[in-house]
This record gives sequence, C-alpha cells and structure tokens, in this order.
Amino acid sequence: MALSSALLLLLVLHGADGSHIVRGRDSAPHSRPYMASLQVRGRLVCGGALIREDFVLTAAHCQIPVPFTVIVGADTLSGNESTKQEFRSIRSIPHPRYDGDRNDIMLLQLNGSAQLTEAVQLIPLRRQRLRPSSACLTAGWGDVGDNRTIATRLQEVNVTTLSQKACLRRWKLRKFTIDRTMVCGVGAENFQGFCSGDSGGPLVCAGAAAGVVSFSGRRCGDARTPDVYTRVSPFIEWIAEMLNSSRAD
Repeated sequence: MALSSALLLLLVLHGADGSHIVRGRDSAPHSRPYMASLQVRGRLVCGGALIREDFVLTAAHCQIPVPFTVIVGADTLSGNESTKQEFRSIRSIPHPRYDGDRNDIMLLQLNGSAQLTEAVQLIPLRRQRLRPSSACLTAGWGDVGDNRTIATRLQEVNVTTLSQKACLRRWKLRKFTIDRTMVCGVGAENFQGFCSGDSGGPLVCAGAAAGVVSFSGRRCGDARTPDVYTRVSPFIEWIAEMLNSSRAD
C-alpha cells in the first residue's frame, strides 16, 4: 500500500503536538546504542529503542500501513557509518487498548536479528517506580524546534519527571487527563524537550527504558504543557507475553 506524502508529513509532525529534541545537545557518538530510527522512503518518522535483537519498542501512534525501514547503530542519519545496521519491520503490535492518547506503546518485529556490537545494544526493561524529580534522559533525531529542520546527529536532553498532580495542574486548562500509565517530564529550561520526529523514543531513567515519547503541547518543550511519556512499567507483562509468543510463531 502506498503511503501518501500528506500522511507521511502528518506522522512526522505529530510530535510537535507530540515529539524532536529542542535545545538539547549532541549525544557522544554511539553512546545511546539502543536507539532506533524508524523511516519511510528515507525520511525519519519516529524513534524507538532496541529491546531484543529482533524487536523495537516505540509508540502506537507511530503505526503506519507500510513497513518501516529500521536503522540501528547510527549517530547521523545521513552519514555512511560502518556501524549502521538496517532492517525492515515485518509486524507491528500496538497495545490492544491504545485509544489515541492512553496505552501509546507498540512493538515492532524486525525481519532479522541485530548483531550486538559496541554501537548496537539492547536497553533493559525493568519495573521502576518513578518518583517526582527523577533524573532521566531522552534522545532522538527529530525536529530541532522549527518544524522544518531534522537533527543531523543524535540529540539528547536531560529530563526531570513531575508528579501526576503537578502535571495535571499545568495541563488542566486544556481538558486533559494524565493517568497512571503516563509520566510527565520537563527540561532544565523552558522550551527544552522533545519535538516532531522523536515520538516512540525512550525515556531513560537509571539506565533502563522507563517511558516512551508520546505527546506534548503545541510548542515543543513548553513547560506549561509538560512532555508526556507512556510509562513502561505497567506494560512489562504485555511486552514479555508478545516477545515470548513471537518465539513460538
């Protein structure tokens, strides 16, 4: 099935209500070896994280009707790096209760298994009780804040988590509900966070995937509408079930 340019553009821009790293910094080359780039026709659509050699964790809102090209082991998306490994997604598994906001989590099965190297590694999944003011990090190749410019190198930014109450207080005038499957985060400065193209990328806390980039407000990194991530912990059993069932296929 062909993917129209309009649909592709809509997906790329979802994160502005949703997902690139704004006012972040260049990641040290290959220092985030779990990062995956999800592309269509050579264009970045979403991010993700390698959780098994043949599976990537991303956001359900990233689902499209054609296979992704999945790149791991990359620092830049345009450079011809010897560390890059390229795959095709053969199966998308969005959470069955994804409703457009909640349960925004998805697994992508690849058409092969990544070779683990210094530049390609798995990110751990474990139950985490994220407390307010937890120090975390998110990364991606998305828009740098003007909805036109994709990052040339992997970007990252420090993220501090908020309590559910504090997040709800900031979002309340926008008639939005933050539930237990979500966690909010802000950068150290205003207008610092994720933006278009970073959807599906990981929120990394204590060295493990604690969240998945989901959505934010109209302006990237605006602390008045904190960035929202899907928490990984409530979905650990579902992820394990999907991974185990794939071995039996």
